[in-house]
Amino acid sequence: MRVLPHPHTGLQTVTWPFAGDICHRDSLGSDVIVRPGELNLMTSGHGVAHSEVSIDEGQVLHGLQLWVALPESVRDGLADFQHIDALPVVGEDGMRATLLVGDLLGQHSPATAHTPILGADVQLAPQRTYAVPVDKSFEHAVMLIEGDVTVAGHPLAAGPLRYLSEGRSSIEFTTSVGAHLLLLGGAPFEEELVMWWNFIGRTHDEIAEARSQWEQADVRFGEVSGHGDERIPAPVLPGVRLRPRRRSAHPHELE
Repeated sequence: MRVLPHPHTGLQTVTWPFAGDICHRDSLGSDVIVRPGELNLMTSGHGVAHSEVSIDEGQVLHGLQLWVALPESVRDGLADFQHIDALPVVGEDGMRATLLVGDLLGQHSPATAHTPILGADVQLAPQRTYAVPVDKSFEHAVMLIEGDVTVAGHPLAAGPLRYLSEGRSSIEFTTSVGAHLLLLGGAPFEEELVMWWNFIGRTHDEIAEARSQWEQADVRFGEVSGHGDERIPAPVLPGVRLRPRRRSAHPHELE
């Protein structure tokens, strides 16, 4: 993997590798190798740039990068970066959860969150049923990474993210061969978002301005050391006005 310097606005990137080492550099001066079991959390705020390059061309890379939308109160704030090499681990009786962000089973992640959210990497032993307590005010989603799992009575294939609405005090998982999955949650995010390329804003004009400033090498995004003049150019904006994403009134969910 060789992802040259590129910009972000209005979001956090949450990088969680399962296999392979990645060098993260950003315009804040960070120069960090993130390894399996470690978390990188970059908060873009008003603007930041970073690069992501694998350390060994012979290594298999496998992992996740999630984007978290920042709320109005901090989306134009200062950029920040956290590298966390020791995260809380919770669970018992064959269930083990590494807490990436938020709170679970009485433990709290040191990762900075700006809205009430949850992210946990969950490992389940074979031939078990588990009921994991969760916050009733949160929406949740589950993604199976490996193995097999039935969520709230419904089988889930590896890959797709399955949505569960608010009002649940626990989520039941059943597995035959064992499972590795990601559990996400959070308070419903009511703000409208305009998302295009690497930018999250609220209007078309905000996105167009960020794109223009990146192309002009504006100080808004700073510089990422170690790459000379190499950077990823922004794609051309579509010939239409970008419209906000809104929450669905009837999301597809498990009953």
